[in-house]
Amino acid sequence: MAGVQCDGKTGHVIGLDLSSSCLSGSINSNSILFNLVHLQSLNLAGNNFHYSEIPVSVGQLMSLTYLNLSGSAFWGQIPSEISNLFKLSHLDLSFNYDEIAKMKLLKLQSPNVSTLLQNLTSLEVLDLSEVEISSMVPDFLANFTSFTSIILYDCALQGEFPAAIFQLPNLRILDVGSNGNLNGYFPKFHHRSLLKELRLGGSGFSGSLPSSIQMLDSLDIFTIHDCNFSGPIPSSLGKRTNLTYVNLGENNFSGLIPSSLQNLTKLTFLNISSNQISGPLPAWLGNLTKLNLLKLSCNQFHGLVPQSLSNLMNLEGLYLDGNNLGGTLKFDMFFSMKCLTYLDISKNNFSLHFEKGSRNATSSKFKHLGLRSCNVIEVPDFIRHQNELEWLSLFENKIIGEMPKWIWNTSLDTLVGFGIANNFLKGFHPKVLPWVHLCQFHITFNMLQGVLPIPPPSIVSYNVSNNLLSGEISHTFCNLSSLYFLNLFHNTLDGIIPPCLGNLSRTLYVLSLETTPFTATFLNYAATMQNLKLLILHHNGFYGLIEKPKNHSEFLRLQTDWFQVENRYAIRITSKRVKRYYEAIQDMFTFIDMSSNRFEVEISELFGNLKGLYSLNLSNNILSGCIPSSLTNLTMLESLDLSQNNLSGEIPLQLKQLGFLGSFNVSHNNLTGPIPQGEQFNSLESSSFKGNPGLCGDPLLKKCGDLESSTLPPPVSEENDGAESLFKLDWKFVLIGYSSGLVVGVELLVTS
Repeated sequence: MAGVQCDGKTGHVIGLDLSSSCLSGSINSNSILFNLVHLQSLNLAGNNFHYSEIPVSVGQLMSLTYLNLSGSAFWGQIPSEISNLFKLSHLDLSFNYDEIAKMKLLKLQSPNVSTLLQNLTSLEVLDLSEVEISSMVPDFLANFTSFTSIILYDCALQGEFPAAIFQLPNLRILDVGSNGNLNGYFPKFHHRSLLKELRLGGSGFSGSLPSSIQMLDSLDIFTIHDCNFSGPIPSSLGKRTNLTYVNLGENNFSGLIPSSLQNLTKLTFLNISSNQISGPLPAWLGNLTKLNLLKLSCNQFHGLVPQSLSNLMNLEGLYLDGNNLGGTLKFDMFFSMKCLTYLDISKNNFSLHFEKGSRNATSSKFKHLGLRSCNVIEVPDFIRHQNELEWLSLFENKIIGEMPKWIWNTSLDTLVGFGIANNFLKGFHPKVLPWVHLCQFHITFNMLQGVLPIPPPSIVSYNVSNNLLSGEISHTFCNLSSLYFLNLFHNTLDGIIPPCLGNLSRTLYVLSLETTPFTATFLNYAATMQNLKLLILHHNGFYGLIEKPKNHSEFLRLQTDWFQVENRYAIRITSKRVKRYYEAIQDMFTFIDMSSNRFEVEISELFGNLKGLYSLNLSNNILSGCIPSSLTNLTMLESLDLSQNNLSGEIPLQLKQLGFLGSFNVSHNNLTGPIPQGEQFNSLESSSFKGNPGLCGDPLLKKCGDLESSTLPPPVSEENDGAESLFKLDWKFVLIGYSSGLVVGVELLVTS
């Protein structure tokens, strides 16, 4: 039978390989499988056991030397019985992972990793990748001299990695990458090593690279990206001529690229990006002709781009962006590189020269093309011949006039990202964008006129802010079920925001409609936008009545859990009275701006529930009543602007407990009483309080009585009195902000 191995003398089944056999369901501990007590090798990898636990009876197979349960959707605690398998030389429980939920399925906590492994002294291969270990790497592993491979990728390892493990005499593969809380350093290597693959990327390793790294004679793959290494790249690395893959990106290396690296002629991958490497690009890079990818982005390189790079005929990806390269760069050199499909030369100081009518221009098929901040004055003509583009960036150039008409026939079936923001474009022809798979469309900060171009259903990010676009927002936007980021502010749009945008409640993450008219009907729909993280509605001329919610669940639906979400969208927002540009909206960030509308209500105590809020701007409205003392619960708040309203009463003394509050503005209200003293309030200027005749105390000239005699009221409870009491108030307005999965409610209520 295929996959079954029997002993030639006894006939006992000693090997069972059922890997990738489309098995599904679960394995019971009383399965006949565990009657095969002579079994030495068991491979169940690549099946689907539907989140069932690893059966404890596996510990009965005492003759096992090989056990592979990888990638089979096993779930739960790894059974301690595996520690009884003293003869194991190969243990692989890796990649039991839910791709959709982004969740590790197996955990190793009781027993922990030390308990599981301490008796398995014959191990040669250990792979626990993506098992939730959440503990330190046990020191005793450095005594397991049989180890040839230790792979603990993405295991939430902690503490300091035992440096002695690097010195294991038979170790060929060591991978502890993607363990951000795992610290460590390289020891000095005193003996020749058999290490072929050394992967530490995405960990907390630090220090310098020792010159003794030359002792790693067999080193083939060396990845230490996204760590905290510093100092120069040692020239001794160039003695490891077997290297084919080197990734040093995202560290703090400095100095020059050592000339010894020109000896690494077997390299297919070289990444030194996001460091502090300086000097000119060495011409000898053109001699590394086996390179498939060369990434030198975000360093301090200067001078010219060497023409010798055109010798890299196998190069598929070249990244020179984010340096200080200068002079005139003839773009034709890239046309001769026949395999080049990924090119990013953005954010340098050179001027690009495009030769008109170049014969090579029609044959080059770029997929990714980054020409941001390259002093380009027109959309390069060669792009019309690029029928396989997936990503095109022409941000921050000097392109003027109209978009060339041929652009709308380019890469119709492949283009995913298009960015031409921060130029001087005026004309824009299509009413419907032609790219059927477009996900990102960024044309902000131009002078484009006409109506909002309709994107395809695939659109994820749509940013057309700061243009002269006019007309109404089409109802077609309501059907964009993948839309994640929508920024329309600073245009000349008219009409109203379609209430049906509420259909996007499950996807929309950032919504900026500054200066765009909207009605209360839209706000009622906005209250259902469960994933909204950043909402900007200022200067909108809000009008209309806001209905009471149909039932309690519309508010009780709001969650208070944090989930980590990655996003790369950029936006300009005003915080602490300063306009800031955020390259990426931080994972743990919530910003709410509802300034310059006509809200005529009181601020509810329920604002105190928004515990993830960093910035709140309600200025320039007609808000009345007192400042709610519940704002003291907003412990992360950095900026609070309530100026230009009709607020009355005293400033709550509890607000001085907000330790991060760096900007506080309540000017031009009807506030009275003493200004809180101490903490961050001592650094505020008088302009933060002006226009309130009844206020007294520093920093105003008007003095008042003994401020210290005031007893600080107890903090406001974060607990609500229950759903019933919540809705005894007249419900007026709910907006939702979202911070990394946290849905937060903003209510403006009129008490009665």
